[in-house]
Amino acid sequence: MSLIQRMEIFARVAELASFTQAAEQLGLPKASVSTAVQQLENQLGTRLLHRTTRRVQLTQDGQVFHERCKDVLSDIDELQSLFQQQGGAPLQGRVRIDMSTGLARNAVIPRLPELLAQHPRLALEISTTERRVDVVREGFDCVLRVGPVADSSLVARPLGQMQMVNCASPGYLRSHGVPLTLQDLSQHQLVHYATTLGAPAGGFEHMDGAQDHSMPMAGAVTVSSAEAYTAACLAGLGLIQVPLLGVQELLAQGRLVRVLDAWRARPMPLTLLYAHRRNLSKRVRVVMEWLAGVLADHLAQQDATAS
Repeated sequence: MSLIQRMEIFARVAELASFTQAAEQLGLPKASVSTAVQQLENQLGTRLLHRTTRRVQLTQDGQVFHERCKDVLSDIDELQSLFQQQGGAPLQGRVRIDMSTGLARNAVIPRLPELLAQHPRLALEISTTERRVDVVREGFDCVLRVGPVADSSLVARPLGQMQMVNCASPGYLRSHGVPLTLQDLSQHQLVHYATTLGAPAGGFEHMDGAQDHSMPMAGAVTVSSAEAYTAACLAGLGLIQVPLLGVQELLAQGRLVRVLDAWRARPMPLTLLYAHRRNLSKRVRVVMEWLAGVLADHLAQQDATAS
């Protein structure tokens, strides 16, 4: 039995959490299924499954191997069917992506139906964690990052610049007045954002020609997530400085108001990152091209409304 056959058997056992059901679906004796998984564990030098009389459960190593196993088997299926029909075989398999909550909610997820209509056998896993994920270790095919990119071990594809805006809620502006100059900010509150609570609070950022400046500002609230940042502004707790793309709908609804447009922070780069791979699978390449196109549309829209 080849390594690929053992991987296929293991994947079926893992998905069904049962040696018996896997054997029935594969048309194999249960003993052959059990032996194949045991041989795979011996070959890898680790236990992949916890076995009891009542259940079968993946170990921690088994979970990691199962995720990679699904990708490898999808790539093999794609390769085997490459020439079987005119125009290539339907795309299938998993693509795992990480991005900010704002990008997912406002740009990517609303457009997903069109991608899945073209490629219904794709399975997309979209992570929206606030932390910077480890692309290779956690098995991500690509990530979208807003802001400077420091990880030189990844391939970086610049997608454009995200325009920044200063916002406040109508209720806050009624209570505190509308700031018209930088000097007016001494009478206002800033919602502070910190990836690590306890870190020094930043100030109001703005450009003066090619120079970046940060003006210290008072603020009663510090948050560590983008969702909480926007929520604090909606609650009237102060001004925020955010990418326009993330608040366009709130601005259109009148729930947020732009202020101090002449003093905006420097645009933030938007980058598509993926691991160095000699040959990316077709499904990953197609999804990355689709992402780039979707975000190009949104960035063009933002540029039209930024000024």
